[in-house]
Amino acid sequence: MNILIVDDHPLVRKGITSALSFEDNIDTILEASNIDEALTLINFKKPDLAIVDLNLGKEDGLEIIKRAKNKGTNTKFLILTSSLKQEDFKRSEEAGIDGYILKEAFSEDILYAIHVVLRGKKFIDPEIVKYQAESTVHNCLTELTPREYDVLLELSKGLSNYEIGKELFISEHTVKKHVSSILLKLNLSHRTQAALLLNQVVNF
Repeated sequence: MNILIVDDHPLVRKGITSALSFEDNIDTILEASNIDEALTLINFKKPDLAIVDLNLGKEDGLEIIKRAKNKGTNTKFLILTSSLKQEDFKRSEEAGIDGYILKEAFSEDILYAIHVVLRGKKFIDPEIVKYQAESTVHNCLTELTPREYDVLLELSKGLSNYEIGKELFISEHTVKKHVSSILLKLNLSHRTQAALLLNQVVNF
């Protein structure tokens, strides 16, 4: 098995190479620092996996993936980056990546990601999954009015509509209308789901 490491920082490349050197099933570890070097190695050496940094100085690492895939490469691609930006992850997904992991991950986690990708499965760093979920939840909550958010806060405590009305000095009927609006905006079917959603945000 051959692996290509694409990063513009020599120390990063050496660090990954060092971590991979203990793996028995890896025959060759190739290195590249820019798009042209990477594409040349992919075309001629045909690595099983390329570990690519998104930011290669002034170059975009995703260009490697796009160009290589246009030529019908069988190489799998694992993004190794410091970026938690939703935009970068989305662009990577659109480029057809096989995995996405943060540079802050432990070496054993990076090795695990490599093995998952080489087995033909997709690997996404848990921190990315958590961040994406958090962003989605917060975006949903911004749809609520201030009063609806107040009702949701009380609802998350397990209070009934009557009890929420007493807490907020509004009628039980008004609470019921707010709860219905909350469920509709959050695309939920039950008040318990709304309570769990808010508690999820608090625990992030």
